[in-house]
Amino acid sequence: MKITGALTGKLADIANQARTLEASGADVGATIELGHDPLMQLAIAATATNSMQLMTGITVAFARSPMTLAQAAYDVNALSEGRLLLGIGSQIKPHIEKRYSMPWSKPAARMREYVLAMKAIWACWQEGKPLDFRGEFYNHTLMTPMFTPPENPHGAPPVIVAAVGPLMTENAAEVADGVLLHSFTTEEYIRTVTMPAIEAGLAKSGRTRDQLQVVAAPFFITGETEEQFNQVKLAALNQIAFYGSTPAYRGVLESIGYGELQGELNRLSKEGKWLEMGQCIDDTLLNKIALVGEPADIATKLAQRYGDIFDICGASVFSGSAYSGVEFNTALADAIKVTAGQ
Repeated sequence: MKITGALTGKLADIANQARTLEASGADVGATIELGHDPLMQLAIAATATNSMQLMTGITVAFARSPMTLAQAAYDVNALSEGRLLLGIGSQIKPHIEKRYSMPWSKPAARMREYVLAMKAIWACWQEGKPLDFRGEFYNHTLMTPMFTPPENPHGAPPVIVAAVGPLMTENAAEVADGVLLHSFTTEEYIRTVTMPAIEAGLAKSGRTRDQLQVVAAPFFITGETEEQFNQVKLAALNQIAFYGSTPAYRGVLESIGYGELQGELNRLSKEGKWLEMGQCIDDTLLNKIALVGEPADIATKLAQRYGDIFDICGASVFSGSAYSGVEFNTALADAIKVTAGQ
């Protein structure tokens, strides 16, 4: 199991953060699309590191055309000498339409086509194939020598698609190189919904499980002191409640018998009762979604729950605004690696 550490914060800090992560033993440094472009962050990290893989977890696909993202990712993969893992996700309809002013429809089908479009673009650049991609959502049929990137010995990066629902998951497993699981999930949901969808997608593509990477970033709730632990727990309760209020995630709650809670959380969110929402998450639900305890205990729980599933796993403790992996959480990461026999 490879271990991921988070790259967050100001652009001016990314190089030092990346060096710290690599020196501390992280296998992968990951960015998320919040206040900065994640590929720009990774371009900076690429010049500051030598061996650590670099992953966007995620960049918002539907905010960009396949051509735009294909070119940016191709460049960062060249700059990093083949270390990029391109994690992409759909975001949700309000953000795509109201924040990015981009079209939204049939997200699972659109994402499948998006990946195929990027791969067609890369095949044009890498293999000299004519660019003739025609789909329901995207059409790419023009590429001249002037706009073709220079030869790139490292080629295109693997594409990892964020997925929660079974259709998005199945499509991702069919056409992408990996599936990025949401932090808001349970073992029951992964084993009864996610993994069967992955197997169905792989069967469509004629591939086997070892040809697909499963990437995850569970909620880790721990702390060096009781005060820190309680702060992390409170932040996680509020974030879990926020995710739980989203109708698209109802299936996760239903997997452990909490389906009715989704409606209540959604009602409270519309009333702006954010603190009350967090109070709806009891310890049973928390322990189903999160891994709670000392680092060594968490590592054992991780191995027991997901050791046969996760190929890449985050090791950053939830802090509220994002993950606290500004510096690599070495105690947690070391415990996971020891437990995984690495």
